[in-house]
Amino acid sequence: MALASKALAAMTDKEDAAITAAAEADPDALPTDTVSRRKAGRPPLARPKRAVQLRLDADVLDRFRADGDGWQTRMNEALRKAVGL
Repeated sequence: MALASKALAAMTDKEDAAITAAAEADPDALPTDTVSRRKAGRPPLARPKRAVQLRLDADVLDRFRADGDGWQTRMNEALRKAVGL
């Protein structure tokens, strides 16, 4: 039996009640069911982007890709500027 299991098995009801009361009194402690229901990852964006299929001239695409990573962001910025956003 693991050490933690032995310690739990040896815990009295009085000790268990004291630990539970202390945890419930702690304002920073969240119930485990609350913690486990939280979604992992980034919070949702206010204006999420959408995936689209777009056909572009090869030379236009090559020009944006030539500057390296972030070409899609730069293309998005150029399109926003072109339409006045």
